[in-house]
Amino acid sequence: MSYLMSNYTPLSVTFVKGEGCTLIDTQGEKYLDALSGVGVVSLGHCHKDITAAIQTQAGELLHTSNWYHIAHQESLAEKLCKLSNMDNVFFSNSGAEANEAAIKIARLHGHFNNIDNPVILTANQSFHGRTMATLSATGNAKVQAGFAPLVSEFIHINFNDVDAIKAHINNNNIVAIMLEPIQGESGVIVPKNNYLNKVQEICRSHNWLLILDEVQTGVGRTGEMFAHQYNNITPDVLTLAKGLGNGMPIGACLAKGNAAKIFTPGTHGSTFGGNPLACKTALSVLEVIEKDKLLDNVTKMGGYLVSNFHEKLSNSNKVVEIRAKGLMIAIELNQDCKHLLGEALDKHLLINITGRSIRLLPPLIINQTEADIIINTVCDLIEGLQ
Repeated sequence: MSYLMSNYTPLSVTFVKGEGCTLIDTQGEKYLDALSGVGVVSLGHCHKDITAAIQTQAGELLHTSNWYHIAHQESLAEKLCKLSNMDNVFFSNSGAEANEAAIKIARLHGHFNNIDNPVILTANQSFHGRTMATLSATGNAKVQAGFAPLVSEFIHINFNDVDAIKAHINNNNIVAIMLEPIQGESGVIVPKNNYLNKVQEICRSHNWLLILDEVQTGVGRTGEMFAHQYNNITPDVLTLAKGLGNGMPIGACLAKGNAAKIFTPGTHGSTFGGNPLACKTALSVLEVIEKDKLLDNVTKMGGYLVSNFHEKLSNSNKVVEIRAKGLMIAIELNQDCKHLLGEALDKHLLINITGRSIRLLPPLIINQTEADIIINTVCDLIEGLQ
């Protein structure tokens, strides 16, 4: 009998130890983690610098509350703002909470501009979280099923379609557009190179906030520190989580310009958000990324993986498309492939299946030997399909 609620269907393995890109189960068997805990453990498992930071901070101070100054929180805020060209930060415990903060900023922005019923445009097939507001923002009916009535102030439009946004420019209740620079949960959907630039132009023309959800794409995953930097733009609001803590729960909502002035004392808060342990860990993560030049490794190994997949799968009649940005990779197939999750596990490889796509989010520290294992195993899985 399990005392856990049945909202998960875990595979039949329990991991007890990890090191780098490797996980070890209760039987001592080793597995290559090509998923990073769904993009979380970006520096690999039990990274020595991150472990040391956690141990040291745990021996000094875990929590005081935000009624007092927190030195590591202020240092992390400065570091993130300088990296992203943003003005200030609110810290939370997760990506969903960071997106909740962004939604609240957008609504306040609307009310400050005498809009009584502020509306946010979001994309079909997006994923922004599982709280009621972020679930409502998410453009996926399957995820939303059973939770009606949803928060109604969202309009879902097609991703990578500027005309779909322009169709709403006469709606005086719109206050913001909330997008993932690359849609992760729907299968690494990469938009046209200038899509975000055109979206920002529309936002500026209509006093809408541009909110970019970089919970999955941020903190080096795509080869830039933040995916929107490929477009040489700065959003009004930017949300982060996942790789920021390398397994330690932390989320961040950054804002710039007028959006950075919206939260005032009492308008928002978090009991655990920005605690000394989480912030010290995140500071260590950013230091490792810089010190070890991991953005270069992401670009190098991402290119290596994708080029080899193209070469080895070029004649496969089962592959529809290979989509990638850095170490955010999806291989779309022409058939359902959920069973490949278990087959990959049998081959001691951790992957993800979303829709008809194999999704890979390996740690940013991955080397060529590990990449070759991923390439060969995934190609064998695909070729084994009937």
